Amino acid sequence: MNLTKIYVVEDDDNIREMVMYALEAAGFATQGFADGDKVLPSLIKDIPSLIILDIMLPGLDGISILKELKQTDKYNHIPVIMLTAKGNEIDRIKGLDLGADDYITKPFSVMEVVSRVKAVLRRCQIAKKPQNKLQVGDVILNNEKRIVRIEDEEITLTYKEFELLRYLMLNEGIVLNRDRLLKEVWGFDYIGESRTVDMHIKSLRQKLGTAGALITTIRNVGYKMGE
Repeated sequence: MNLTKIYVVEDDDNIREMVMYALEAAGFATQGFADGDKVLPSLIKDIPSLIILDIMLPGLDGISILKELKQTDKYNHIPVIMLTAKGNEIDRIKGLDLGADDYITKPFSVMEVVSRVKAVLRRCQIAKKPQNKLQVGDVILNNEKRIVRIEDEEITLTYKEFELLRYLMLNEGIVLNRDRLLKEVWGFDYIGESRTVDMHIKSLRQKLGTAGALITTIRNVGYKMGE
């Protein structure tokens, strides 16, 4: 039986072992790293399904590892959850800008880690498959017919509003920064105009009515839809 393997990159032995124990109890295989220099060489032999990556590490730091992962075609598909120190907002934003899929702030509960890992893996699996019908809360999106409904009411959206909503729903529960939304929805880097995303989010919320509350603002970072 092949178990889904998770790399846990954390220099604090107690935290690393606690996270690995919780993940293994949840049915995952794990491999731990206390030193950032050992992570990239290990990928040559064994590519994990997900990496939990601390930022402050001896050797290569977490941001540098993430940057290398996302710039390498062989590894850029690997989802990454960053571990950040409480209040260290700059590192969190930097990680999300470089393509991290989620972040967890220390201190945290191991059950939160397991839950986030499952959510990110689930979202990644969904993103790989063509999704003709998506649902988050009361919002139902039919991609084939390009229709959005809330209960029995059809909601009229512009082309970009529809694409933005679809991308948020495909990544349910994952924090998406503005640059990532611009790149994935608009198809190019729209430097200096992140207000484009904010205006479309505002319009989406208004059109979705009470269901617009499903789209939450993550201060100084971006947006997510769902829990």
